[in-house]
Amino acid sequence: MSRAEAALAAGRWVKLICGASNQDLAAIEDLCALYSLAGVHCIDVAADAAVASAARRGIAWAQGQGAEAPWLMVSLSDGEDPHFRKARFDPQRCPADCPRPCQRVCPALAIGASGGVITERCYGCGRCLPACPLGLIEEAPQLLSPGAVPQLLAELRPEAVELHTQPGRSDAFQTRLAQVLASGVGLRRLAVSIGPEGPAGPVGPERLAAELWQRFAPLRQAGLRVLWQLDGRPMSGDVGAGTAHAAVKLLRAVRPWAPPGPLQLAGGTNGSTLGLLAPGDGAAGVAFGGMARRLLQPLLQEAERRGAPLREQPDLWRQALPLAQGLIEPWLRR
Repeated sequence: MSRAEAALAAGRWVKLICGASNQDLAAIEDLCALYSLAGVHCIDVAADAAVASAARRGIAWAQGQGAEAPWLMVSLSDGEDPHFRKARFDPQRCPADCPRPCQRVCPALAIGASGGVITERCYGCGRCLPACPLGLIEEAPQLLSPGAVPQLLAELRPEAVELHTQPGRSDAFQTRLAQVLASGVGLRRLAVSIGPEGPAGPVGPERLAAELWQRFAPLRQAGLRVLWQLDGRPMSGDVGAGTAHAAVKLLRAVRPWAPPGPLQLAGGTNGSTLGLLAPGDGAAGVAFGGMARRLLQPLLQEAERRGAPLREQPDLWRQALPLAQGLIEPWLRR
């Protein structure tokens, strides 16, 4: 049994989410390097050749320091999804005296003191949308065309794929799954990410579990090993400790009716998540996204100011590593 599979079985699985729309190659490479060295089992990235290459370079650096390589996971969606979007606005329409609240709330530093959105840094959290007092910011969906999926996956050869879905999109899920299978890539796991919000609004735990069963049938028929990602509060783990409750609450509600397969927490997860779990809750592991980036953000900024990658500056990466370890090691020791 591989290290990753053993972690899933023992409830010690940790995944780094780089962002399904994040294309900040320099930051991705450093995040993958440091969190691989810290011991994550999987790294989830955008379905983008340049992003996957940056992630593998970071993983290779960690291997050079003695780490074991985590799985590379590529994220796809079966329809419009907040994880697969970018913010955009025309800075020419902004008033000259605007205090730019959008800049203050952006966790990705994708909005500077002037100009518009730095597209490659934006990962679609959406916090800037309500922050604009004039409503000038809009979202632009980022979805792969059906024909692009098989060829891209065949090129990237990831160890795992994650399909983001929503309640009510069973047919769309099966269509996207067929495109994944057409790539011919032998996957270690096919992860399904779903939350309690559908196109028509919130759904209850029994309905959500029924949606999982609908996804499980074609996955089982295809001979794929599934991993269920329960997305409690998407892209909000860096907001505060209180967001951790959403993922744990969703796990407890869905678990009694869920189909076979490990259940992994996501959406609002942070350093408080593990302390909320009881022994019988049955969490196979956790995914960290916003919190993982936030911890290293000051050091990534300092590396950028110095003009060299974080991993190439020993004084910086040796400060970064204990921060990454502090987030994930409680799960590794669980």
